[in-house]
Formats: sequence, C-alpha cells, structure tokens
Amino acid sequence: MTIATSKLSDPAVRAFVTAVNSGDRGAFAAALTPDATMSDDGSERDLADWTEREIFSSNGHMDVQTEANDGRALVANFTNETWGEMRTAWRFTVNGGKISRFDTGQA
Repeated sequence: MTIATSKLSDPAVRAFVTAVNSGDRGAFAAALTPDATMSDDGSERDLADWTEREIFSSNGHMDVQTEANDGRALVANFTNETWGEMRTAWRFTVNGGKISRFDTGQA
C-alpha cells in the first residue's frame, strides 16, 4: 500500500519526495542544504550528477510504501526510465528543516 506524499511525517522529506515526483529541480534544490551529500548502494555519489541522471532526466518517481524513524527512513518503489521499478530504501538526515544527506539503495 502506498503512503500519499502529503501524509509523510517529516516536512523536509515530504518536500523532497514531492519535488522528485513532480520533476521540479528548483523545489528539489530548495529541499536540500547547500552542502548536501548522498550515497547509492553504499557508494558516495556526486549529488548533482546522480539526481540529474537517476531522477530528473529519466522521470524518476517514488511510491512510498513505509516510513520509520519519524519519517526519515522510507521504503519506496522507485521507478525511472533507465532501470524500471526497484524497491529502494531511503534514509535522510535533516538539519534546519532541510535535507543535508540522503542514502539510498536496494531494499
């Protein structure tokens, strides 16, 4: 069962998922701290390069299945035009109402 984005507990994570699902690069950037970092399957990635390739230019979309850790840990079915659909885990670090780090990978 999918959790509606509007029902996600953490406002920063909600803004992140909303931006991903609407393909809104400006809103996505606004959801992150200027020095935000990320990893994919345990490997550090260049955030700008990774998000352009995996989210924006390939129409990435998150259907959140579960949330934990006060809304800062998600399991989602992530779909994009490159890889199709994958069950993914997302962990977020929030500072000052913005995401300073996220870690994603197969769930």
